[in-house]
Amino acid sequence: MAGSAGDVLEDDPVGRLKVYVYELPPKYNKNILAKDSRCLKHMFATEIFIHRFLLSSAVRTLNPEEADWFYTPVYTTCDLTPWGHPLTTKSPRMMRSVIQYISKRWPYWNRTEGADHFFVTPHDFGACFYFQEAKAIKRGVLPVLRRATLVQTFGQKHHVCLKEGSITIPPYTPPHKMRTHLVPPETPRSIFVYFRGLFYDTSNDPEGGYYARGARASVWENFKNNPMFDISTDHPPTYYEDMQRSVFCLCPLGWAPWSPRLVEAVVFGCIPVIIADDIVLPFADAIPWEEIGVFVAEDDVTKLDTILTSIPMEEILRKQRLLANPSMKQAMLFPQPAEPRDAFHQILNGLARKLPHGKGVFLKPGQKVLNWTEGDPADLKPW
Repeated sequence: MAGSAGDVLEDDPVGRLKVYVYELPPKYNKNILAKDSRCLKHMFATEIFIHRFLLSSAVRTLNPEEADWFYTPVYTTCDLTPWGHPLTTKSPRMMRSVIQYISKRWPYWNRTEGADHFFVTPHDFGACFYFQEAKAIKRGVLPVLRRATLVQTFGQKHHVCLKEGSITIPPYTPPHKMRTHLVPPETPRSIFVYFRGLFYDTSNDPEGGYYARGARASVWENFKNNPMFDISTDHPPTYYEDMQRSVFCLCPLGWAPWSPRLVEAVVFGCIPVIIADDIVLPFADAIPWEEIGVFVAEDDVTKLDTILTSIPMEEILRKQRLLANPSMKQAMLFPQPAEPRDAFHQILNGLARKLPHGKGVFLKPGQKVLNWTEGDPADLKPW
């Protein structure tokens, strides 16, 4: 394991684990994607690209008897509304259906009830399958996934939707698109603070206090007229270029703590200002987030100007040097084809670090732990 302060851990997962990829009926993946190609571009697309990566990965084994991990390629976020949002009401039923399928077709799920299986669940609140936090908490993680390892974008400490042992990953952002917008590295960073996005979500939160727990609204109300803050709801065609001209990029929570801005900030060398209490960041065991970012408590948003202007120039320059490290950027991206040290490999490293499996993974003959009748009644209906 290589790495020192300020570096990304650069483990090579090849030779450290073997993954068996279940062959599923196309209704669980290919047919869903064929109906809506938008799934390839939205921030939940990791479930598709991880599947494609594993099919040709050196860690894949065609012999399930020698596998360390089992992967079920089900696309639970690819059923989209006309506005491009996943219909998460169907996702739990689809997940239960596919688990029933693999448990009847192969013996491997039943011997562990999923404890040596991993699933990609890139919803706002992971396997709680809902975009509003209160309802996600009420739902909880889908009961049949309680022994599995979840690979998900959602991460928040002490939260019912983050199961112990989960691997937190970055959301999908199109690498090829971002790379076409690179500006010369010597371009001056003339914008002090930058943000583009919603401050209020009036359609889902008309009273304005629930969305982003009020943090985004506070940014707008306190700094909309501050000349150091370039903030707006407009999304200009120069968005990527503007981030590369900025010193700090705000990465506040929205409906969930995570957002693609975190990936964009790292890739474009803009110091991420993370405003999301108790967030668990992607690959936190491999990326030195405390050294490359600035963390601001949600209650301290009103002091943002004071906090950021108080950071010594030496510290700013050090963070910028660390962000310039190509391995830092690579670890946040899912390129096609895959590249060394990218986010695909970070996921494999995370799985490899969990090996060997403990004795509690394998159940005794006839032993059952999961309750298939537990959960929201709507989730128990056939998919």
